[in-house]
Amino acid sequence: MTQTSFSVDIPVNLLNLGIGQDEIQRRISEWLVFSLFSDGKISSGKAGKLLGISRLEFIQLLKTRGIAFVNYSEDEIKEEFEAVKKLTPKAKK
Repeated sequence: MTQTSFSVDIPVNLLNLGIGQDEIQRRISEWLVFSLFSDGKISSGKAGKLLGISRLEFIQLLKTRGIAFVNYSEDEIKEEFEAVKKLTPKAKK
């Protein structure tokens, strides 16, 4: 993957917590990908690729970080339940 460099100012106090340059780079990259995913700019598959992990690993990472994978509106939830009802076979009496 092609890379570019940016200069980022980080408070010294963060470095005093034992966070090294590699950890900072990883977390900044994750944050940017999470932000793009949350804004709907990239899919979970693309997000995983950008981080060098699979789609399922990305979804697990979202869970670990407390970020919702699915963010349905109330109307979307109603539509999903209606779709499930149509797929569910009627019980015989």
